Amino acid sequence: AMLRASLRQVSAALKEGRVTPTELCQRCLALIRSTKFLNAYITIAEETALKQAEESEERYKKGQPLGILDGIPIAVKDNFNTAGIETTCASNMLKGYISPYNATVVQKLLDHGAVLLGKTNLDEFAMGSGSTDGVFGPVRNPWSYSKQYKEKSVPKSHSEDEESGWVITGGSSGGSAAAVSSFTCFAALGSDTGGSTRNPAAHCGVVGLKPTYGLISRHGLIPLVNSMDVPGILTRCVDDAAVLLGSLAGHDPKDSTTIQDDFKPFELPNLTDVSKLSIGIPKEYHAPGLSSEILALWSKAADLFKNAGAKVVEVSLPHTRYSIVCYHVLCTAEVASNMARFDGLEYGHRSDMKDSTESMYAATRREGFNDVVRGRILSGNYFLLKQNYEKYFVKAQKVRRLIANDFVKVFRSGVDVLLTPTTLSDAAPYTEFIQEDNRTRSAQDDILTQAANMAGLPAINVPTALSERGLPVGLQFIGRSFQEKQLLTVAKWFEKQVQFPVIQLEVVKRHDNGVFQHQKSASFS
Repeated sequence: AMLRASLRQVSAALKEGRVTPTELCQRCLALIRSTKFLNAYITIAEETALKQAEESEERYKKGQPLGILDGIPIAVKDNFNTAGIETTCASNMLKGYISPYNATVVQKLLDHGAVLLGKTNLDEFAMGSGSTDGVFGPVRNPWSYSKQYKEKSVPKSHSEDEESGWVITGGSSGGSAAAVSSFTCFAALGSDTGGSTRNPAAHCGVVGLKPTYGLISRHGLIPLVNSMDVPGILTRCVDDAAVLLGSLAGHDPKDSTTIQDDFKPFELPNLTDVSKLSIGIPKEYHAPGLSSEILALWSKAADLFKNAGAKVVEVSLPHTRYSIVCYHVLCTAEVASNMARFDGLEYGHRSDMKDSTESMYAATRREGFNDVVRGRILSGNYFLLKQNYEKYFVKAQKVRRLIANDFVKVFRSGVDVLLTPTTLSDAAPYTEFIQEDNRTRSAQDDILTQAANMAGLPAINVPTALSERGLPVGLQFIGRSFQEKQLLTVAKWFEKQVQFPVIQLEVVKRHDNGVFQHQKSASFS
């Protein structure tokens, strides 16, 4: 029961001595071991976590906790730098790389007394929407092993069902979403470039917050697309997301894109009257491929607000239909630039090829990157060629401005928050998901989420209901720039109305599979 509690409830239990930070940490570590088959973690920092828990315990004994997060076990996506703990980005290119410093968000969590359990799995360099393309193998969705899913799924032979019946987590922050969903930690950090926090949050039945661009520091987050990347927050309820945001947000002198003003943490009010709210329903989000089930849920949610007295209006974001193409041009162009640093000279993998510097570069990148990363580098460099630059890159930047302006106009018209689907459908079975290539899948899966990144707006996934297959489905709220309090307040009201069910994880007894043997212990040096 304690592992299912909210951050404020656990913090109260720690203060009252009903549980100690060490006991909490040990329970989470035991659960990580028993759910190893999910492949949610790449590195488990057991020794470090227990040491941090002991230090937290001393603070509680003295009556001097550092805040709500003191003693709370958390996990971090493996594309955030962590001093003394390997940071791999789920790639051969960074296997064995140990950063000399902590990402700002990691340091802030540690400064608030949080206990870092480990680093979570992802698509290689966060390029993907399934958490299936990392070098450490795919992440399994905890809901694949839930009572709710098993009761609805077509019965097969037991062994076949165990091996092929599981569904994906979404991505690229699938490890973090699975870790929160399976109760192995209370909150986790993801990253969100085109939906990489909200997409897995929707598929794993957790809250996924993408804050306004510039509200949280990107320093130490290994970059994918500098102009869109944002550290994301994954929790089990909206209140917990607000707690984490309060600890992480604010100016960072190491990141020139962060806001200059101080950020004041806030406690979310319990909204009782929604009559002053205006909820926008963007008609362009009725996208091709949107399942009838999610469409019905979206309409039902709009009716929920309407019946409670809110003003619900259909709005238009006319340039949304160009956004996915525009996003992929800009994304690959920035990827090509960012990946240039991995040349085998300064850090990470280095090929044994000694014929020439050029051949060493080429062999290093061929051996270090998977096909997905190499494909995006190739596309990006094509768009950036002198003869293509104006035709693709500059044009995409102009369209991006039009997309951002669409949102500005809608919010100026009096709309407070936009309500949209997060994903086109519930989570696909792994065997079905890998039938299509990463590029096709990403184009489909990012379609409802990436426009918020291009406009730099805050957006949150709220788990809403279970599909006919017994899998989570979420809806997305998009807010005004830097109006996280309003966005989260609306999301909290909605969360309370829908009463999303708790996952009923069945005990799964499995032999350790070779593919998951990479999980290793680590400690701060």
